[in-house]
Amino acid sequence: MKRQQNQLPQVAFTILLALSLKPRHGYEIIKQVAEDSQGKITLGPGALYTSIKQLSAQGLIVEDSDVQDDRRRYYKLTNKGLRALNEELEYYRMALQLAYERRVILSEAAHV
Repeated sequence: MKRQQNQLPQVAFTILLALSLKPRHGYEIIKQVAEDSQGKITLGPGALYTSIKQLSAQGLIVEDSDVQDDRRRYYKLTNKGLRALNEELEYYRMALQLAYERRVILSEAAHV
């Protein structure tokens, strides 16, 4: 299982996943991450904007100049960001498959 050299931190992964649907402003990203993680990940503004700055510096997201909103900055995935997200998702898909094969993941019936 070949892994990309720069593994995405969990927060970065969830932000890219949120932006895979459409360009979003900060508060929308926070809400989408909470929804996608079923409340397990809650981003505060500090963590969000630190991650946005890092993701921008890595060329994974950019500010979306197509959105006309003077009150908010919108962000969108770049092609590089989409490739990084897909590499990460492929890794997780393969890891999940391996976990099932090794019977690491218990079925719902085993929890009763």
